[in-house]
Amino acid sequence: ESSPRLLAPKDVMVYSYNFRSSLRWSPVKVDRGLVLYTVHFKTGAFNEWDQMNCTRITQTECSLPWSLKERRWTVVLRVRAELGQVTSDWVETDPFVAERNTTIGPPKVNSVIESSDSLLISVTSPFGSEAGDFLQYHVSYWENTTSTTKKEMKTSNTLFKIRNLKELTLYCFEIQVELMIRSDLQLRGLQSVPECYRTIIS
Repeated sequence: ESSPRLLAPKDVMVYSYNFRSSLRWSPVKVDRGLVLYTVHFKTGAFNEWDQMNCTRITQTECSLPWSLKERRWTVVLRVRAELGQVTSDWVETDPFVAERNTTIGPPKVNSVIESSDSLLISVTSPFGSEAGDFLQYHVSYWENTTSTTKKEMKTSNTLFKIRNLKELTLYCFEIQVELMIRSDLQLRGLQSVPECYRTIIS
């Protein structure tokens, strides 16, 4: 005799921001009882399903224990629903590689010091520098006038100057991070919100 069917979780997706990743899914609705969920993973190197710290959990999210160090791993995840002795089918994700599939947030602007011809800007990387990664900051800046021509500069320093500015002029800038993964592959982050500062009189 066939056991009652339990629907499998839907909308199964890996979300990844600044190399912190989690698997999320929609709850499975039942009339009675508490649905639990179990998540397994396997890597490209070992084609074997392994348990994570998400066995018979009630929440519909499982944080992945890896961070920057494992960002090159190819990981496949699967989740199923469980109600008493009844289990649903497994739902597998597409292969996930953090360094290709993560979203990098904007850098944090810590301080800006205005002088007559420059802005001295201090920023913090959006993620820890665990890997000593080759990070570059792309800075776009412009005079806050009607005809805005943007200028660009690149730097790998977290403290840098935008130079050759006019005095007593309002300048705006936005910054995004670029992570060099290989010589032919860069991961661009989200732009910071534009900030504007006025240079002082010399």
